[in-house]
Amino acid sequence: MVEKRIDELIKKINIANYEYYTLDTPSITDQEYDDMMDELIKLETQNPNLVRNDSPTLRVGGQVVSSFKKVTHEVPMMSLGDVFNIDEIKDFDERVRKVVPKVSYVCELKIDGLSVSLKYEKGKLVRAATRGDGVVGEDITHNVRTIKNVPLSLPKDIDIEVRGEIYMPITSFNKLNEEREKNGENLFANPRNAAAGSVRQLDSKVAASRNLATFLYHLPNPEKYGINSQMEALEFMKSLGFTVNPNIKKIDDIAEIEDYITHYAEVRDNLEYDIDGIVIKVDNLSDQKRLGATAKVPRWAIAYKFPAKQVLTKLTNIEFCVGRTGKVTPRADLDPVRLAGSVVRSATLNNEDYIKSKDIRVGDTVSIRKAGDIIPEVVEVIKERRTGSEFPFEMIKDCPICGSELVRNENEAAYYCLNKNCDARKIEGLIHFVSRDAMFIEGFGDAIVEDFYNYGYLKRIPDFYYLKDKKQELQELEGFGKKSIDNLLNSIEKSKSNSLERLIFGLGIKHVGKKKASILAKYYETMDSLMSASFDDLRGITDIGDKIAKSIVDYFVDNKDLIEELKSIGLNMNYLGSTTNINDNFNGLHFVLTGTLESLTRNEAKKLIEDAGGDVTSSVSGNTAAVIVGASPGSKYDKAIKLGIPVWYEEEFMNKLGGM
Repeated sequence: MVEKRIDELIKKINIANYEYYTLDTPSITDQEYDDMMDELIKLETQNPNLVRNDSPTLRVGGQVVSSFKKVTHEVPMMSLGDVFNIDEIKDFDERVRKVVPKVSYVCELKIDGLSVSLKYEKGKLVRAATRGDGVVGEDITHNVRTIKNVPLSLPKDIDIEVRGEIYMPITSFNKLNEEREKNGENLFANPRNAAAGSVRQLDSKVAASRNLATFLYHLPNPEKYGINSQMEALEFMKSLGFTVNPNIKKIDDIAEIEDYITHYAEVRDNLEYDIDGIVIKVDNLSDQKRLGATAKVPRWAIAYKFPAKQVLTKLTNIEFCVGRTGKVTPRADLDPVRLAGSVVRSATLNNEDYIKSKDIRVGDTVSIRKAGDIIPEVVEVIKERRTGSEFPFEMIKDCPICGSELVRNENEAAYYCLNKNCDARKIEGLIHFVSRDAMFIEGFGDAIVEDFYNYGYLKRIPDFYYLKDKKQELQELEGFGKKSIDNLLNSIEKSKSNSLERLIFGLGIKHVGKKKASILAKYYETMDSLMSASFDDLRGITDIGDKIAKSIVDYFVDNKDLIEELKSIGLNMNYLGSTTNINDNFNGLHFVLTGTLESLTRNEAKKLIEDAGGDVTSSVSGNTAAVIVGASPGSKYDKAIKLGIPVWYEEEFMNKLGGM
C-alpha cells in the first residue's frame, strides 16, 4: 500500500513539474505541490528501501562526490561559429543557399549558461555531463538531478541523449548574491558564472539550493526517432517532458531574421534569464547533412552575438581632432576591441575637464561603451591595473592642424581654433556637402569625412567623385572593408542624379540655406541660368534679399571652375521637381522603433519614415519626436514614458503617414 502511494505521488509530482516547467500551465497550486512533496519525503524516510532512483525528493541534493569523473561524448558537442552583424549573417545565408537554394531557418535564443548533455536509458536519467572540450566533459549527474525541470524519468522507456543549457534565473541570481553579501562572501559577477559555479560543487545540496534550470535545444541522433527537422526535434523533446524555450521561430529570409534579432535585443533585459545572442539553424535535417561541418563548427548553424555593452581595453595614446566649428576634441587611441557589433580603435574623451576629473592617463586599462549606441566613450579607468608606467594628460596649446594658438572661452570646457583658414573649416564644408539635406551621400559621417581628409583622399568637393579611383587603398584602411567602401562609392555615384536644389545647398553658399536653395532651383531650373543671374535679377525673387543675392554672385565669380568640374564629373545640374513624399509629421524629426509591427517589417517602417523626411535612431533621447510601438516593446518604450516622449502605436503611425 505504501509503495503504491509512493508511486502515485511520484507520478503526480512529475506531471506537476512537466506542467509548470515545460507547458507553463500548472494545474495545482504551490501549496498542493509542497504537500505532496512533504508526504513523499515522509514516506521515503520511513521506508528507505522504497526510495526510487527517479524520486523527485532527490532534487534536494545530498550526494557528495570526491571529484568529477571524465566523460567521453559519443557524438562530439561542437561549438558554433560566431557572427557579429547582419552582413555576416547574409554571408552565412549565401553560403548555405549555394548548397540548399530553398532553405528555412529556425531562430532560437542563445541562453547564456553552461552546456549540458543528458543521457537516458530506458527512460531513466543515467548521466549528465558538461561540454568540456567538446569530446571529453565532466560527470555532473549528482548536481543535475537537483534541477527541478530536468526529468528524472521520461514517459517512454527509450534510450536518448539530449543537449541544452543550464542557467540561473535572474531572480535566483539576485537572491543568491543578496545572501552572499549578507554573509560577507564574494558576489558572483553574472548568472552564467553563478550557474557554472553551482554545477561544479562536489556537494549536490549546494547546487540544489541555487534554483538552477535548463532549456533543451539539440537532439544528437534525431533520425533514430524518425525526426526530419529541428522544429520537429524541439517538439519531440518537449513531448518527453524537457523544457524548450518558447521563443523559437521558423524563418524563411534574412529580413525576418533581422527583425527577430532586433526584437530580442530590445526585450532581452525583460527576460527572466540572460541571453547573449541568437542561434540560427537550418531547419531541415537532410539539408544539415548536405552542408556538413568543418573540423570545429557545423556549416548549417551560426550564433549571432549581441554587442557588448561595455568592455575593457588599453588606452595607448591621446590624439586631438579639430571639428567643423574649430572645436578641438581629445581622442583616445585604443587596443582594438569588439564593442556593440564593431571593432573599436578609438573613443572620445570629450574635453580637458572630463579627462582630469576621471584621471585618465595614457597606458591605462579603461572601460568603454558606446554613447547613444554610436560614439565610443571612455567610462572609467581601472586604476587597480596601473603599473606605474602610465603618464598624466596635458592639454595642447596649439591647433594640431594649422598651429594657431587655441582659445578656451569663458564658461566652456572646450578649446577652439579661431583660424578661418584652418583645414578644419574645409572639413566642415565637406561634411556639409554630404549631409542629409544636401547631397545625402549615405555612409559619410563626420568622422569618416575627417579621416579621409586627414588621409589625403578628400580636400575639395570633387574629390568625393574621384574616390572610386582609390578603391583598393580605401579597402585597406583600418575599420573599412570591401562592403563598406562599395556602399560608400555606390552612394556617391547615386548622388550625381540629385535634383539641383540639393547641389545648391550642398555647395555651402553663404546665407543660402535649404529653403533658399529650393527657391533658387525652382526659379532658374538649371545651374547655368543661376550662375548667369545678376545681382538685380536675384534680389527681385521673393525671399532673396540683397545680402543673399550678393553672396550668390560672389560665390559663382570665385567658383566657376568648380562648377564646370562637377559638370564634367557628371553631376546633374537641372531641377527635377519634387521627388520625395515629405510629410510635416516626419520631416526633419527623429524617431525610434520598438516592438513588432503587424503590417510592416522594421525595415519597411524605417524606409517610410525616411521617405517622409524623418530619421530613425536606435536610442530614445530628448531629441526623439516619437517612439513607434509594436507588440512586445522593449525598454525603449519605458524610457519614452519616463521622458514624456510621444508614443505612437501602429494605427496612429499609419495615420500620420497617411498625411503625406
